[in-house]
Amino acid sequence: MLALVIDDFVKEYLHDELREIRAVLLRKLDGLSEYDIRRPLTSTGTNLLGLVKHLSVWEARYLGEVFDRPFREYVPRWHDPARRGTDLWATEYETREEITGRYQRVWAHSDATIAALAIDSPGHVPWWPRPDVTLFNVLVQILTETSRHAGHADILREQLDGEVDMDAEEMARRGQDAAFWQHRRAEIERAAKAADAASAG
Repeated sequence: MLALVIDDFVKEYLHDELREIRAVLLRKLDGLSEYDIRRPLTSTGTNLLGLVKHLSVWEARYLGEVFDRPFREYVPRWHDPARRGTDLWATEYETREEITGRYQRVWAHSDATIAALAIDSPGHVPWWPRPDVTLFNVLVQILTETSRHAGHADILREQLDGEVDMDAEEMARRGQDAAFWQHRRAEIERAAKAADAASAG
């Protein structure tokens, strides 16, 4: 009985974390132009809308076909090596609504899979070296991947317009306004230069 309670707690904990981080990721698009959500912001082309597209594809596969519960819409495969990575950016023909809407439909499908299965339910990931998995393994994988890309999105959004996903009231209470962050950045820059100078000497 205790094991069942613990299993239910673990599943709900991981699921709650996943729900929260998905919502954080989508908020990164709020208030931005079509250009800004699509434009490449790193040397490898990382962009906000591409991160959403990428996560929708992989969550659909991991919490769909891995448990023999395929997502009802088409999910791309990249058997052709030349096509790999095309899930990481949006063409001019793909709309913001199309990509974000698909991601939200994937959430609903994934949530139904998570609700229906026990944490130790078996699944099969044919592209993993050890393909036999449980729902626990896949939940950890999806939560890790989503959190990693949400971190990328945090940095991309801050590069674009300085927007950070922090509680405004809490920041105000702490005195962390624009002047505070400008001073903090200057302080970090000074310390970096001093460390560099010390290592050169």
